[in-house]
Amino acid sequence: MTEKLLLGLPGLVPSLYLGILAIISLYGLHKLLMVWRFYRHRDQSPEPLQPYSEADLPVVTVQLPIFNEMYVIERLLEAVCQLDYPEDKLDIQVLDDSLDETQAICQEKVLFLQKKHPNIHYIHRPDRWGFKAGALDHGLQFAKGELIIIFDADFIPAPDTLLNMVHHFSDPKVGMVQARWTHLNRSYSRLTEIQALMLDGHFVIEQTARNRSGCFFNFNGTAGIWRLSAIQDAGGWEHTTVTEDLDLSYRVQLKGWRCIYLPDVVVPAELPMEMNSFKSQQFRWAKGASQVANKLLPAVFRADIPLHVKCESFLHMTNNVNYVLLLAVLLLSLPYQIYISQNHWDQNLFLYLPIFVGTTLNLFCFYLVSQYEQGITKPFWKFVYDIFF
Repeated sequence: MTEKLLLGLPGLVPSLYLGILAIISLYGLHKLLMVWRFYRHRDQSPEPLQPYSEADLPVVTVQLPIFNEMYVIERLLEAVCQLDYPEDKLDIQVLDDSLDETQAICQEKVLFLQKKHPNIHYIHRPDRWGFKAGALDHGLQFAKGELIIIFDADFIPAPDTLLNMVHHFSDPKVGMVQARWTHLNRSYSRLTEIQALMLDGHFVIEQTARNRSGCFFNFNGTAGIWRLSAIQDAGGWEHTTVTEDLDLSYRVQLKGWRCIYLPDVVVPAELPMEMNSFKSQQFRWAKGASQVANKLLPAVFRADIPLHVKCESFLHMTNNVNYVLLLAVLLLSLPYQIYISQNHWDQNLFLYLPIFVGTTLNLFCFYLVSQYEQGITKPFWKFVYDIFF
């Protein structure tokens, strides 16, 4: 049996290698589908059902989940207190779970701001149970608003951000509205430039294409507004995954709530500036998406929603499986090269090259469009250089 297995291995290598590469290429083709959907629906910009009059504006609670953010917390608090919104309809919660000097800095700043903004409140929990999801859920116990807008510590919302988003909630079926992230420190280093390119693909192309084509899309954890009743209807914030934002987004949409993405409303933020922070962030996002896929994909497949929405949800939540597939391709690449060098390599090119070229061109197209649509111009060689990294 061992001899048969060894004899079969040479023929198994190209099948595994090309099979895995074919699966990866499907995700590459999905990027091209996103570009097609983006252009097909690009002019279908969402409009409020009926803009609120100033007297009818709903009460909004601003939640600021903080953890050890001593260098940026004052900037965030100042920006939030400058939001252009009626003072008596703005309830600001500073949800500080910090364990360092941030506590003292935050408390002092809140006391100072309360002189002009009496509706800003400092909330510190005795423990970090549930982490960010737990902090947000804890804050809801004291929230005065029917709408909840969330900003992470490294974001700087413009004064008109809230007014540009809130009118969409005049439609009682709208449960969430998400703004687009931009990047304060895009040009700081090669690392931040690459991160900006990666995130632009998501925020410019994917989010717009998914939302406007009727597919599920996700709240990005910050720079978005929730309807409190939608959160409650979906079961509230849960901390069974490390991406509570993706989890809640899908549960809300499975309940039938409408969610809206506004690519023209931008909120700038800082990108991680050193490798360990970037790796930690990417690990959390990859792990969280996998956890949500395991938790919610069965419910998505059982739901009474169109097939294309189910397929898009599957590709969205399982996208990180590409990391495992790429590792498998790397491990198989040397045996595959040995195999084709001994077995008419030229006859295998018609299988290998179309997959390679097609997948590569799809990614180039996806990220190039994300830059072009923002008006970002750079030499083509520079773009190719960024894509390489």
